[in-house]
Amino acid sequence: MDTGDDSLAAHLARGHDLPSARLVGGNQIELLEGGDQLFPSMLDAMARARSEVWLATYIFHNDAAARRVADGLRDAARRGVKVRVVVDGFGSHDQLPALRQWLTEPGIELEVFRPLERWWSWLTPGQLRRLHQKLCVVDADVAFVGGINIIDDRLDLTHGITETPRLDFAVALRGPLVQAVRTTARAMWTRARLGHQWRDEVLALASSRKPMVEARRLLRRLRGKEAEPLADEPPAPMQAAFVVRDNVSQRRSIERAYVEAIRSASRCVDIAVPYFYPGRAFRRSLRGAARRGVQVRLLLQGKIDYRIAALAAHVLYDELCTRGIRIYEYTPAFLHAKVAVIDDDWATVGSSNIDPLSLLLNLEANVVVRDPGFALALRARFESAYAVSTEVGGVPTRQGWRGWLQRGVVAWVAATYLRVAGITGRY
Repeated sequence: MDTGDDSLAAHLARGHDLPSARLVGGNQIELLEGGDQLFPSMLDAMARARSEVWLATYIFHNDAAARRVADGLRDAARRGVKVRVVVDGFGSHDQLPALRQWLTEPGIELEVFRPLERWWSWLTPGQLRRLHQKLCVVDADVAFVGGINIIDDRLDLTHGITETPRLDFAVALRGPLVQAVRTTARAMWTRARLGHQWRDEVLALASSRKPMVEARRLLRRLRGKEAEPLADEPPAPMQAAFVVRDNVSQRRSIERAYVEAIRSASRCVDIAVPYFYPGRAFRRSLRGAARRGVQVRLLLQGKIDYRIAALAAHVLYDELCTRGIRIYEYTPAFLHAKVAVIDDDWATVGSSNIDPLSLLLNLEANVVVRDPGFALALRARFESAYAVSTEVGGVPTRQGWRGWLQRGVVAWVAATYLRVAGITGRY
């Protein structure tokens, strides 16, 4: 039973889901590579904003690239645009003083999801569940979804400046699916706000002339249900679904989307993630696809940022390589992309890694696209990345008792972390 979330927002929302993940036609979706492409597109949309901007991100850094995004938000607010920003209290912890200084313009409201302001905050199991989504919505007209934080592509928080930008992706989305992204971004901001202002909200409800009406309105915001549901669309291009992972009723929605697509694959599966330690069902689907003759390729980290994450992936190399799954390590720069292409018309871009943190704990968001043109464009990026990567060959991990010990340690660490966070059962 997932019981680690005790905020008022989660209590009100428990048992209710965010917008349902279903394919909707009539969208326009553009693939964006890195902040070099994403940030100018976001800033252009902000410059055209007329009513509102919603931004949710794990990291909002204090470098020059992030400052330009902050300036775009401030310029929009000066024109009377309502700007709402929510950042994660862990991912953006060290940058909060700068953000609070930058985003002081009237019309901007900055909220922090699960802030870590006191040492005892770390003792709450719910603090292990972070806001890992990267969402931006402007005027319910255009949405940006992906894995790119608000930080320069060439800056790594652990290793400093790099010559080559990290490999990462997002999408710019227009069409009926934008409303689902907006509703989720709004729900995340509202949830963060209630996390530290719940007393004010309760008092406001109690003193309201129509407390039950106001309570229902607040509940709809937390549930992501304030907007009208998406109308049924004909199977027109481009079909897409917005898939979220939450700690309410969509706990394994992103994992399920992956597994179902892999089980249906008939030709090829390409997946790129920096942190790869899937559970049993996910690994079975990969092995089953390879056994059917499907070409399965994984693009993983070759330039390591966190050693424990790299070790977690490495202990699976033997199991995967001996089953016909090809593994490439990307070495030109840090890999941060969370993308996949399956066959000729299924693709996903988002924030979710394929590890226990993303699949079972963090709040994540992906876009699934069913469109041959989009899949072709993303697969071309894969081929370019494979060309400069190193394919793992032979038997790359330790054998004998050393290999057994490594696998046991990784499994124990993962199980312990999940148990502390309130997750029980087999992964």
